[in-house]
Amino acid sequence: MPTNVRVIQASDFVRATPDGRCDIPTGESLLLDIAEAVSDLEDFNILVDTRKLSGMLTGAELWHLAEKFVNHPHIGRRKTAVLCPDFRLDHARFFALRAERQGGDVQAFSSYEEAMDWLLGSQPGKDG
Repeated sequence: MPTNVRVIQASDFVRATPDGRCDIPTGESLLLDIAEAVSDLEDFNILVDTRKLSGMLTGAELWHLAEKFVNHPHIGRRKTAVLCPDFRLDHARFFALRAERQGGDVQAFSSYEEAMDWLLGSQPGKDG
C-alpha cells in the first residue's frame, strides 16, 4: 500500500483569465506538467488541496477537469483525495463523482486528517 502522498495545490493547475473565468487550456497544460513531474514515481497517492482556491469553477469546468485528470496515464488511476473548505464540499464531491464514473478512485474531504487517513489506508473510503 502506498505511503507516499503527493500534494497538488489547486493553484498549481487552475488559472483564471483576465475576466475572471477559468482558463481551461492553461489548466490542462499545467496538469500535464504536474503529471510529467511525477511520471518516474511508481507508488504514490495524491492530495489535491483546493482550500486556498479563490472563485468557483462551474459544473461544466469541474466535469471537464475531472475527465482530464482521471484519463491521464500517470496520475488518473492514483488514489486521490480532494481537500476543500466545507462550503465547497458539494463541488468536490461532483468532481469525485465524475472521476469515479471514469474509473478513478477519488474522494472529497473537508478535513485534512480524514483525507490523509483515507489516502494512507487507515480508514475505509468515505467522504468528508
